Amino acid sequence: MARTRKPVMPGWFDQDAAEFRLLGTRCRACGAVFFPREDSFCRNPRCAGEELDEVPLSRHGTVWSYTDGRYRPPAPYVSDPDAAWQPYTLVAVELAAEKMVVLGQAAPGVTAADLTVGTEVELVPGVLNEDTEHIWTTWHWRPVAAGRRDAS
Repeated sequence: MARTRKPVMPGWFDQDAAEFRLLGTRCRACGAVFFPREDSFCRNPRCAGEELDEVPLSRHGTVWSYTDGRYRPPAPYVSDPDAAWQPYTLVAVELAAEKMVVLGQAAPGVTAADLTVGTEVELVPGVLNEDTEHIWTTWHWRPVAAGRRDAS
């Protein structure tokens, strides 16, 4: 039986696009950009705008902060309590065009030792969990190798 790819947060990223991107929203009145997306009203306290358009966000940015998770987080995080805990790396990334900070996990194999503040990173698709029916998709951040940077 084929499993269905299902985003862990519907509407937060486009897993089927040619170029994987996070999706935010932009207020038509003031131009403020939001992630996670906002679909009801502008969160800018100086704006009364209520019309927001979906926008793809930058695929590149720089590390603003990072840390590693050396403990098993509580539910709803999915983990096997019988398996040995494997630390993971969290990265706060300042997006190149939007100049806003987005949090996410580093790609598998990337550790805190691989990062410094200011490291250039790129957005890549990831998998949070798999079960018999679904592959739960998410996003990760991966350091950009020298010479691999594209225009987006």
